[in-house]
Amino acid sequence: MNSTFKDVRFYPLGDTAIVACLGDEISNPTHDMIQCICNYLEEYSFEGFTEYVPAFTTVTIFYDPITVSYQSVQSHLEEMLAEVAAHPEKPASRIVEIPVVYGGIWGPDLEIVAAHANLTAAAVISLHTEPEYLVHMIGFAPGFPYLAGLNEKIASPRRAVPRAAIAAGSVGIAGNQTGVYPIETPAGWQIIGRTALRLFDVNRDEPTLLRAGDRVRFVAVEDRAFEISNKSGYGN
Repeated sequence: MNSTFKDVRFYPLGDTAIVACLGDEISNPTHDMIQCICNYLEEYSFEGFTEYVPAFTTVTIFYDPITVSYQSVQSHLEEMLAEVAAHPEKPASRIVEIPVVYGGIWGPDLEIVAAHANLTAAAVISLHTEPEYLVHMIGFAPGFPYLAGLNEKIASPRRAVPRAAIAAGSVGIAGNQTGVYPIETPAGWQIIGRTALRLFDVNRDEPTLLRAGDRVRFVAVEDRAFEISNKSGYGN
Protein backbone atom coordinates (compact mmCIF):
# COMPACT_ATOMS: atom_id res chain seq x y z
CA MET A 1 0.00 0.00 0.00
CA ASN A 2 2.82 2.40 0.86
CA SER A 3 4.49 2.27 -2.56
CA THR A 4 1.21 3.03 -4.31
CA PHE A 5 0.55 6.04 -2.09
CA LYS A 6 3.98 7.39 -3.05
CA ASP A 7 2.88 7.31 -6.69
CA VAL A 8 -0.23 9.45 -6.15
CA ARG A 9 -0.51 12.30 -8.65
CA PHE A 10 -2.24 15.59 -7.88
CA TYR A 11 -3.75 18.06 -10.31
CA PRO A 12 -6.22 20.95 -10.01
CA LEU A 13 -9.83 20.80 -11.10
CA GLY A 14 -10.75 24.44 -11.57
CA ASP A 15 -9.95 26.69 -8.62
CA THR A 16 -12.03 24.87 -6.00
CA ALA A 17 -10.85 21.26 -6.19
CA ILE A 18 -7.79 19.04 -6.31
CA VAL A 19 -7.75 15.52 -7.75
CA ALA A 20 -5.69 12.75 -6.16
CA CYS A 21 -5.06 10.10 -8.82
CA LEU A 22 -3.99 6.70 -7.49
CA GLY A 23 -3.30 5.06 -10.85
CA ASP A 24 -4.90 4.01 -14.10
CA GLU A 25 -6.11 0.52 -13.20
CA ILE A 26 -9.50 -0.23 -11.67
CA SER A 27 -8.84 -2.71 -8.88
CA ASN A 28 -9.94 -3.62 -5.37
CA PRO A 29 -6.60 -2.51 -3.81
CA THR A 30 -6.95 0.91 -5.46
CA HIS A 31 -10.54 1.10 -4.25
CA ASP A 32 -9.44 0.25 -0.70
CA MET A 33 -6.88 3.05 -0.75
CA ILE A 34 -9.47 5.53 -2.01
CA GLN A 35 -11.79 4.49 0.82
CA CYS A 36 -8.96 4.96 3.34
CA ILE A 37 -8.47 8.51 2.10
CA CYS A 38 -12.20 9.25 2.30
CA ASN A 39 -12.44 7.80 5.80
CA TYR A 40 -9.50 9.91 6.92
CA LEU A 41 -11.10 13.05 5.50
CA GLU A 42 -14.28 12.22 7.40
CA GLU A 43 -12.36 12.19 10.68
CA TYR A 44 -9.59 14.70 10.03
CA SER A 45 -10.70 17.36 7.58
CA PHE A 46 -8.79 20.61 7.09
CA GLU A 47 -9.71 24.27 7.16
CA GLY A 48 -11.56 25.16 3.97
CA PHE A 49 -12.51 21.55 3.15
CA THR A 50 -16.04 21.18 1.74
CA GLU A 51 -16.49 17.67 0.32
CA TYR A 52 -14.90 14.75 -1.50
CA VAL A 53 -16.02 12.63 -4.44
CA PRO A 54 -14.52 9.13 -4.84
CA ALA A 55 -14.29 7.51 -8.29
CA PHE A 56 -12.67 4.39 -9.79
CA THR A 57 -9.05 5.56 -9.45
CA THR A 58 -9.33 9.09 -8.06
CA VAL A 59 -10.61 11.16 -5.18
CA THR A 60 -11.62 14.75 -5.89
CA ILE A 61 -11.35 17.01 -2.85
CA PHE A 62 -13.27 20.29 -2.92
CA TYR A 63 -12.25 23.31 -0.87
CA ASP A 64 -12.88 27.03 -0.41
CA PRO A 65 -10.08 28.87 -2.27
CA ILE A 66 -10.70 32.01 -0.22
CA THR A 67 -9.91 30.10 2.96
CA VAL A 68 -7.07 27.86 1.78
CA SER A 69 -4.73 27.73 -1.23
CA TYR A 70 -4.21 24.85 -3.65
CA GLN A 71 -0.62 24.44 -2.47
CA SER A 72 -1.72 24.22 1.16
CA VAL A 73 -4.35 21.61 0.32
CA GLN A 74 -1.83 19.51 -1.60
CA SER A 75 0.65 19.70 1.28
CA HIS A 76 -2.05 18.64 3.72
CA LEU A 77 -3.04 15.72 1.50
CA GLU A 78 0.56 14.57 1.13
CA GLU A 79 0.93 14.55 4.92
CA MET A 80 -2.39 12.73 5.21
CA LEU A 81 -1.29 10.05 2.72
CA ALA A 82 1.90 9.48 4.68
CA GLU A 83 -0.19 8.96 7.81
CA VAL A 84 -2.63 6.62 6.06
CA ALA A 85 0.24 4.62 4.54
CA ALA A 86 1.90 4.29 7.94
CA HIS A 87 -1.30 3.00 9.55
CA PRO A 88 -3.28 1.20 6.82
CA GLU A 89 -6.67 -0.17 7.78
CA LYS A 90 -9.06 -2.29 5.76
CA PRO A 91 -12.10 -0.07 5.15
CA ALA A 92 -15.33 -1.31 6.73
CA SER A 93 -18.23 -1.94 4.36
CA ARG A 94 -21.94 -2.67 4.55
CA ILE A 95 -23.61 -5.59 2.80
CA VAL A 96 -26.85 -4.61 1.05
CA GLU A 97 -29.21 -7.21 -0.42
CA ILE A 98 -31.24 -6.11 -3.44
CA PRO A 99 -34.30 -8.24 -4.33
CA VAL A 100 -34.77 -8.51 -8.10
CA VAL A 101 -37.50 -9.89 -10.33
CA TYR A 102 -35.69 -11.19 -13.41
CA GLY A 103 -37.04 -11.45 -16.94
CA GLY A 104 -40.52 -10.90 -18.32
CA ILE A 105 -41.84 -7.35 -18.27
CA TRP A 106 -39.33 -6.53 -15.53
CA GLY A 107 -36.27 -7.65 -17.49
CA PRO A 108 -37.03 -7.57 -21.21
CA ASP A 109 -33.39 -8.14 -22.25
CA LEU A 110 -32.72 -11.23 -20.15
CA GLU A 111 -33.17 -13.56 -23.12
CA ILE A 112 -30.86 -11.36 -25.23
CA VAL A 113 -28.12 -11.61 -22.61
CA ALA A 114 -28.70 -15.36 -22.38
CA ALA A 115 -28.45 -15.80 -26.15
CA HIS A 116 -25.27 -13.69 -26.30
CA ALA A 117 -23.70 -15.85 -23.58
CA ASN A 118 -25.05 -19.10 -25.08
CA LEU A 119 -26.75 -19.83 -21.77
CA THR A 120 -30.28 -20.32 -20.48
CA ALA A 121 -32.07 -17.44 -18.78
CA ALA A 122 -31.95 -19.42 -15.53
CA ALA A 123 -28.17 -19.74 -15.84
CA VAL A 124 -27.82 -15.98 -16.35
CA ILE A 125 -29.88 -15.34 -13.22
CA SER A 126 -27.75 -17.81 -11.27
CA LEU A 127 -24.51 -16.18 -12.42
CA HIS A 128 -25.85 -12.68 -11.73
CA THR A 129 -26.96 -13.50 -8.17
CA GLU A 130 -23.85 -15.51 -7.29
CA PRO A 131 -21.20 -12.80 -6.67
CA GLU A 132 -20.89 -10.21 -3.95
CA TYR A 133 -20.46 -6.95 -5.87
CA LEU A 134 -18.33 -4.02 -4.74
CA VAL A 135 -19.65 -0.47 -5.14
CA HIS A 136 -16.69 1.42 -6.59
CA MET A 137 -18.47 4.74 -6.98
CA ILE A 138 -21.80 6.52 -7.37
CA GLY A 139 -22.39 8.53 -10.51
CA PHE A 140 -24.10 9.12 -13.88
CA ALA A 141 -27.47 9.56 -12.15
CA PRO A 142 -28.19 10.28 -8.46
CA GLY A 143 -27.58 7.06 -6.54
CA PHE A 144 -26.43 4.97 -9.54
CA PRO A 145 -23.89 2.38 -8.29
CA TYR A 146 -20.95 1.27 -10.44
CA LEU A 147 -20.48 -2.35 -9.39
CA ALA A 148 -17.44 -4.60 -9.81
CA GLY A 149 -17.67 -8.37 -9.77
CA LEU A 150 -19.84 -9.34 -12.75
CA ASN A 151 -19.10 -12.83 -14.06
CA GLU A 152 -17.46 -12.44 -17.47
CA LYS A 153 -19.69 -15.20 -18.87
CA ILE A 154 -22.67 -12.82 -18.85
CA ALA A 155 -20.88 -9.65 -19.97
CA SER A 156 -22.96 -8.17 -22.80
CA PRO A 157 -22.69 -5.25 -25.23
CA ARG A 158 -24.92 -2.23 -24.87
CA ARG A 159 -28.11 -2.03 -26.91
CA ALA A 160 -27.60 -0.78 -30.46
CA VAL A 161 -30.45 1.69 -29.90
CA PRO A 162 -30.86 3.00 -26.33
CA ARG A 163 -34.33 3.18 -24.83
CA ALA A 164 -35.80 6.65 -24.37
CA ALA A 165 -36.73 5.76 -20.79
CA ILE A 166 -36.54 2.83 -18.40
CA ALA A 167 -38.18 2.50 -14.99
CA ALA A 168 -36.46 3.27 -11.71
CA GLY A 169 -35.07 0.08 -10.18
CA SER A 170 -34.14 -1.47 -13.52
CA VAL A 171 -31.14 -3.79 -13.27
CA GLY A 172 -28.87 -3.79 -16.30
CA ILE A 173 -25.68 -5.14 -17.82
CA ALA A 174 -23.31 -3.29 -20.17
CA GLY A 175 -19.91 -4.72 -21.02
CA ASN A 176 -18.42 -6.20 -17.86
CA GLN A 177 -20.47 -3.99 -15.55
CA THR A 178 -23.85 -4.30 -13.90
CA GLY A 179 -25.86 -1.63 -12.15
CA VAL A 180 -29.27 -0.47 -10.94
CA TYR A 181 -30.99 2.62 -12.31
CA PRO A 182 -32.18 4.73 -9.36
CA ILE A 183 -34.52 6.95 -11.40
CA GLU A 184 -36.41 6.83 -14.68
CA THR A 185 -33.87 7.72 -17.35
CA PRO A 186 -32.78 6.95 -20.92
CA ALA A 187 -30.66 3.80 -20.98
CA GLY A 188 -28.55 1.74 -23.34
CA TRP A 189 -27.81 -1.13 -20.96
CA GLN A 190 -29.41 -4.57 -21.33
CA ILE A 191 -32.21 -4.65 -18.74
CA ILE A 192 -32.47 -8.08 -17.10
CA GLY A 193 -34.66 -7.33 -14.07
CA ARG A 194 -36.08 -4.79 -11.67
CA THR A 195 -36.02 -4.12 -7.93
CA ALA A 196 -38.62 -2.42 -5.76
CA LEU A 197 -35.90 -0.88 -3.60
CA ARG A 198 -35.60 2.88 -3.95
CA LEU A 199 -31.95 3.63 -4.56
CA PHE A 200 -32.56 7.37 -4.51
CA ASP A 201 -35.12 9.30 -2.48
CA VAL A 202 -34.74 13.03 -1.78
CA ASN A 203 -36.99 12.70 1.28
CA ARG A 204 -34.58 10.40 3.14
CA ASP A 205 -31.89 11.72 5.47
CA GLU A 206 -29.42 9.89 3.22
CA PRO A 207 -30.98 10.18 -0.26
CA THR A 208 -28.81 7.45 -1.81
CA LEU A 209 -29.27 3.87 -0.61
CA LEU A 210 -25.76 2.80 -1.59
CA ARG A 211 -22.36 4.41 -1.19
CA ALA A 212 -18.84 3.66 -2.35
CA GLY A 213 -17.39 0.75 -0.40
CA ASP A 214 -20.70 -1.08 0.06
CA ARG A 215 -21.05 -4.69 -1.06
CA VAL A 216 -24.17 -5.75 -2.91
CA ARG A 217 -25.91 -9.08 -3.27
CA PHE A 218 -28.73 -9.56 -5.75
CA VAL A 219 -31.51 -11.92 -4.64
CA ALA A 220 -33.98 -13.36 -7.16
CA VAL A 221 -37.64 -13.00 -6.12
CA GLU A 222 -40.99 -13.76 -7.76
CA ASP A 223 -43.23 -11.27 -9.58
CA ARG A 224 -45.76 -11.33 -6.75
CA ALA A 225 -43.11 -10.25 -4.25
CA PHE A 226 -42.30 -7.24 -6.43
CA GLU A 227 -45.96 -6.21 -6.66
CA ILE A 228 -46.43 -6.49 -2.89
CA SER A 229 -43.23 -4.56 -2.28
CA ASN A 230 -44.35 -1.71 -4.52
CA LYS A 231 -47.75 -1.47 -2.85
CA SER A 232 -46.29 -1.51 0.66
CA GLY A 233 -43.63 1.10 -0.04
CA TYR A 234 -40.81 -1.44 0.30
CA GLY A 235 -37.42 0.20 0.41
CA ASN A 236 -38.52 3.50 1.97
